[in-house]
Amino acid sequence: MRYPVWRPAVFACAASLPLYWLYLGWQFALGPDPGKVLVDNLGEGALVLLLLTLSMTPMQRLTEWGGWLAVRRQLGLWCFTYALLHLSGYLYFLLGGEFSRLGEELRERPYVLVGGLGFVGLTVLAMTSSRWSMRRLGKRWKKVHRLVYIIVIVVLLHMLWVVRADSARWFLYAGTGVALLLLRVPVVAAALDTLRGIRGKSGRKLK
Repeated sequence: MRYPVWRPAVFACAASLPLYWLYLGWQFALGPDPGKVLVDNLGEGALVLLLLTLSMTPMQRLTEWGGWLAVRRQLGLWCFTYALLHLSGYLYFLLGGEFSRLGEELRERPYVLVGGLGFVGLTVLAMTSSRWSMRRLGKRWKKVHRLVYIIVIVVLLHMLWVVRADSARWFLYAGTGVALLLLRVPVVAAALDTLRGIRGKSGRKLK
């Protein structure tokens, strides 16, 4: 069985960005507050990976290539990794390692609490992403992983609070998220299956 070439490619792409941002920070190329820029980049990267993860199922339905679902698992784990680095950067760079301030931050800054809820949800998904968890949970596994739909809304709300001055960028992510959630609606999913069938018939005719 050949090793899927896309796995190291996904790993290399996902791992290279944080290393690149760290390098820019080391070179003082991230502006006067490199810690905050790094935290923001990691948070935005986690959102992008979350949206990419959501896009894998529609891609599988449209193309009938099962590899998208394997990519989905890998992207989901990288999304959690970015979120963990985002939280770690927040605690180290923005709180200065003073963990005692976290309780006060949660009370005074609602976006921190919302972001924390999103991270808890991602942790649950990451901890139950293995084949062992799938066998252990059985039919409940899909119910647990439907948390991703709530998580994407929570993360978008967290980002809206953080980047209120750049709402255009937020609307781009929010629009993408809404579109990906709509693709889960049975009527829309059925239309996607119909489109796939039409494309398949056209391909057979061309042959």
